[in-house]
Amino acid sequence: MIPAAQPWRGALREATAIRDAVRAAPRRTVVTESVLVGLALLCALVPLPLVPPAHPVMAALLGVWAALLVPARRMYPALTVLCCVPVMAGDNVWAMVVVPWVVWSAARRIAPARRAWRVVGTSVAGSVLASVAVQSLDGLPKPEYLFADAGASALFILMPALSGLMLGRRRRLTGLLRERNAYLEHARSLADEAARMEERARIAGEMHDLLGHRIGLISVHAGALQLAAERQAPPLAAHAELLHTTAGTAMEELRGILGVLRHQADQESGERGTREDLAALVADSRSAGADAELHWNATGPADADPRTRQAVHRVAREGLANALKHASGAPVRVTVHDEGGTVVVSVVNGAPPVPRSPGDGNRSGLVGLRERVGLLGGTLDCGPRQEGGFVLAARIPARPEVPPAYAASMKPLSGGAGSRPPLPTEVLTWPRLLGGGCAAMLVLLPTIGGSLMLLIMVVLD
Repeated sequence: MIPAAQPWRGALREATAIRDAVRAAPRRTVVTESVLVGLALLCALVPLPLVPPAHPVMAALLGVWAALLVPARRMYPALTVLCCVPVMAGDNVWAMVVVPWVVWSAARRIAPARRAWRVVGTSVAGSVLASVAVQSLDGLPKPEYLFADAGASALFILMPALSGLMLGRRRRLTGLLRERNAYLEHARSLADEAARMEERARIAGEMHDLLGHRIGLISVHAGALQLAAERQAPPLAAHAELLHTTAGTAMEELRGILGVLRHQADQESGERGTREDLAALVADSRSAGADAELHWNATGPADADPRTRQAVHRVAREGLANALKHASGAPVRVTVHDEGGTVVVSVVNGAPPVPRSPGDGNRSGLVGLRERVGLLGGTLDCGPRQEGGFVLAARIPARPEVPPAYAASMKPLSGGAGSRPPLPTEVLTWPRLLGGGCAAMLVLLPTIGGSLMLLIMVVLD
């Protein structure tokens, strides 16, 4: 009882799946498939009264069977190719003409290609054997009939399947190339966004280095002017206070703009790179437990470019932070001196009193510092010392070129603007896809010719 019920349940499940697939399919697809089924019925049944076959009922059933294969090719492509065997072995030539198109469409949907060829080979062999079995009912088949059956199977199953497999591979290749083109479009947008963010950071740095210093001076002098006006010219005190307040407001607005450009609202803006500034950094390190000291042997950095002073501050701060993190307790020496038009700053720490395993840092601070120094036309060297410890040293021009050195790195790419756009899909795909499509169509020519000759022979007989 149970074994007999299992096939019935399987059939119900398949029927339910087919119904759900039809309901979920777009209306256009349902209409198209209905029209194709109607055309297949017309092709397989209408000519039968004009050229009556030997077995009309069987021929009509084969025509209906061929029409049912048209929608089945979408959900069951491999089974559809195998089910073409009865049509090839029957005597309904008009239904046989539907087989090449069904096989061509179904073979495109079978993957992988190895499985498709197994199905096609089984269908070809089955059609030949079925034709031989049908002819054996009337006696031993003649050899020429065997060759004719093999040729018909090759024309109506093998050749359309080959064409369908070529076009199926072409479809997958088209999808891959379109996906690649979409990836290139996305990569281009990311590159453009990165370029915009980099330019924002550069603009923020320039505004901070140039405008921030000037506005700070204005604020300081405005404060002094306010104090002097309160003592010597009280009627002008309100104007001086307004000037002082406006300068302070401008500085706050500038900091807000820098936060937007850098995506960091709390970005420090007091980096001066002066002796007092570095002394404060060293004092902070000592308060944190480091044995740090400053050796200032420079005479020109006070008059150096603001960008140079800022880079000096960053080098000293990065070196002290790394020493505290990776060599706690080791002596640290910050040295600043000048060599002509170059400012040399170095941070040297000894070996830690207690050996420590390498930290989990990603060296992003050193990478960013190297980029900053390089943009100013300087060099940065860092690495372990032979006697133990670590050294971080930078040589920075006191007066970087104007425009700054990093302007030379902003050369436009070929084409004049940004990253190169990906090639259109048609340009990427036409050689292989056009060749594959033409070859697939050429393979169908013998099938089309054979179908026409078969129909003409049936009509003339």
